[in-house]
Amino acid sequence: MRILFPALFCSLLCTAPASAQSSIAGASGEPPAASAEPPLAPIRPVKPIRSGPPVATAKSKTIEMGLGYSYVSQPGNQSKRLGLRGADASFTIGFSRLGITADVGYARASNVLGTGRHSAVFSYLAGPVFHHTVHHRFDSYVHVLVGGAKVSGPILTNGGSILLGGWTTSYAWAVGGGVEYWATESMAIRTGGDYFRTAFYDSSLVVRGQSNLRTTAAVVYYFGKPSPRRRLP
Repeated sequence: MRILFPALFCSLLCTAPASAQSSIAGASGEPPAASAEPPLAPIRPVKPIRSGPPVATAKSKTIEMGLGYSYVSQPGNQSKRLGLRGADASFTIGFSRLGITADVGYARASNVLGTGRHSAVFSYLAGPVFHHTVHHRFDSYVHVLVGGAKVSGPILTNGGSILLGGWTTSYAWAVGGGVEYWATESMAIRTGGDYFRTAFYDSSLVVRGQSNLRTTAAVVYYFGKPSPRRRLP
């Protein structure tokens, strides 16, 4: 036992300096050996990509209704023209500057040829209309309308006699344009003129085409959102 304790004490003395020397070396400021692998970056959750429906193209639809006055200059007998006056109504569905319009008109003249009878033109037409913006309060437009018309009135024959009750219903069309003035965001005043083609009996009682001139003046009301072509200050 006397020999065991001195030997154990000597071994403790020998190991203590080595342990102290190791800690001093670590505190001397020399950097520790670099790690072989770089540290991993933190993992962030990634939001899954989901496909959505495509965005629809923006469209601006307007609904327009007009009511006003109509004048039709119709070929008459003996190279004279007959003036017919009446009403005109239109209904239009538009997308920006292009639209589809339906037009119904009625015009008449009384006491034709001194007979006490009237001549009349009742038309129902439809077709495309295109608007071209001229000014912030003015629009110009052109349209092409096709449909039908009922024309009635007295007929002066080649023999000099007058038939009192002639009438025809036939194909009709109109080509023309006009100008609109924006009074408010939802109301405009429209004026226009058309070359208006109908058919009626001539003096030989044969149905032939008639070249009419038609002018209109109407108040137009716009339903829904303001049209994109409106540029009121």
